[in-house]
Amino acid sequence: MTGVSKRERLIAVAADLFARNGYHATGIDLILETAGVAKKTLYSHFRSKEELIIAVLRHHDSVFRNGFMREVEQAAATPRERLLAIFDVAEAWFRGDDFYGCMFINAVGEYSLGDTPIRQACKEFKALMRNYFEKLSRDAGAAHPEQLADRLALLLEGAIVTAQVSQAPEAAKVARDAAAVLIELAIPAGGET
Repeated sequence: MTGVSKRERLIAVAADLFARNGYHATGIDLILETAGVAKKTLYSHFRSKEELIIAVLRHHDSVFRNGFMREVEQAAATPRERLLAIFDVAEAWFRGDDFYGCMFINAVGEYSLGDTPIRQACKEFKALMRNYFEKLSRDAGAAHPEQLADRLALLLEGAIVTAQVSQAPEAAKVARDAAAVLIELAIPAGGET
């Protein structure tokens, strides 16, 4: 990681360790050792472990979400096809060697109490993903794009958890089949704008 600031290095190392081991199971000492930085350096950038977690989530939000949307856009030519491509891209993610589930779902699972900044970062990510689904639904000509987006977001969340818990990347195909039915009901063939 040459040319990367110490702050960026801490975020990258922490993101990898949190994804692999969990947030609570990853101690500050392991992050410091893996990143090769001193405790003073960590605390000059982040006041607490929770602040580091929020930085990791915000960074991951930008990188993951933009990459996911780019892959969906490249996988299909029309908004209607892109609604299904969501699940094709998800399946490729599930089959990756670095799939440990969703960092945001995992964070809420470990920091479940109250409306904390960690939970807020997770809610913001999920809302942005759902908004992308709504945009695709609207562009595809859905009569009720909000409703279709909600349903597709729920299918994707279920597929993510199933793929993680059951080690079943084919959960994306099951979700895709269900999405095809919902899309057909919301946007009858030939109804795309």
